[in-house]
Order: sequence, then structure tokens, then C-alpha cells
Amino acid sequence: LALNLPARPAPRACPVSRRGRSGLTSIKSTVSAAETISPLALGDPPAAAAPAEQAESARPGYTGMWVGITCEFVEFAVFFIVYFIARWSYPDVFRAGAPRLWTLGGLLITMVMLTSGYALVRTVLAVRRDDQRGARLWMTSAFVVALGYPLVKWLEIQHNLAAGVVAGNNAFFTVYYYLTINHFMHSAWGILGMLWVLVRVWQGAYRPGNPKGVESMAIYWHATDMVWLMLFSLFYAFV
Repeated sequence: LALNLPARPAPRACPVSRRGRSGLTSIKSTVSAAETISPLALGDPPAAAAPAEQAESARPGYTGMWVGITCEFVEFAVFFIVYFIARWSYPDVFRAGAPRLWTLGGLLITMVMLTSGYALVRTVLAVRRDDQRGARLWMTSAFVVALGYPLVKWLEIQHNLAAGVVAGNNAFFTVYYYLTINHFMHSAWGILGMLWVLVRVWQGAYRPGNPKGVESMAIYWHATDMVWLMLFSLFYAFV
């Protein structure tokens, strides 16, 4: 017997509520925003900083050392202006005072400055080649030779006092002591810097990829060399 059963209605799709459609739209918006996040937000370094970093790595020494050397040159430029004003105002005093200085002492200081500067250059070259033994040898030589400066300076002062070269006696002696003592102070800071670099060299801290510390030391000492050559010319050689 055939049974006449009522047909079952076809299942209807569940209608998406207004809140559900809003949620899907929010998810799509979030995914789209994530795809367009800039590399800066993900922590990548900005491209504009790359040239500055490359310039810092290509320049020998640290930027701060170059700024310090510039300040030193400005300082001594003012001192040299004072020197030339005094020399123009008292030409006879300058001509009479220069022969009373210990010229040999000035020449010895020049040799000490230049020789220690050469040893610093060889230290930088050895570090760049990763020659640690050579770097220790040359850095030790630079420091030991530089210690000759305070020794010669002490002997020079003893000679000057015996010869009556006393600050305050005349314009030449006053300017002489003012400029040379200032230079000695800058050199003393350089010698202390050499001691620090020497310790670091013996610790193996400087490598071909990290030579800036020893480069900065060499740059500073050479700047002090240049100032001394000017002082030697103005006080000992061409007065």
C-alpha cells in the first residue's frame, strides 16, 4: 500500500545576520590593512639613515674626535692672532727674546711628536691588517716615545729659568709660555689617550672591522703635531 506522506521541505540557508555581515567586513578590512603595513612599522631601519651610517664607517676615526679637533684648531687660531698682534706691537722684544730660548729642546720635542705620530700610523695599518703583534709593538713604541715630551719640556723649563726666560718679563716670554703650556696640556691628554689605547690594543680590542678607536688616537696626535710645528716655526725658527 502506498502511503501518502507529506513531502519534507528543503532546508533553507541560514540567513546572515546584520551583525555577522559587519564582522566579516571588519575582518576583511583588518587583513587589507595588514597587507599594506609599511616596513617602518615592522621595525626595519629607515632607508634614509643608510648614507649617514656608511659615511661614518668610511671616515677614519669617530665624528666626535673630528669635532674636538676642529675646536682645538679654533682655539689655537685665536692664540695665533694674539701672537701676531703682540709681535706687531713689540717687534724688538720678539727678536731679542727668541735667541734666549732652548732651540735644541724645541727640536727634540718636534722629533718626539713626529716619531710617535709615525708609530701611531703604523699601529693603524697593523690593526687594519689584523696584525696584532705588530699593533702591540708599534703602539707601545708610540707611547714610550711620547713620554719623552714631558721629560724634554721639564728640561726646557729648567733651562729657561736659568736663562731668565720667565713669564711676565716681557710680551714675548708671556706669549711663549701661554701658547706652549696650552699645547703641552693638549699633548698630555693625548698621552693619556695613548695609554688607554695601548691597554686596549694589548687586549685585542681593535680589529679590521673595528679600528676607529686607534684611528681617532692617531688623528688627535697628528692634529697636535700640526699645532706644534706652527709653534716651533713662530718661536724657535722664524722669529
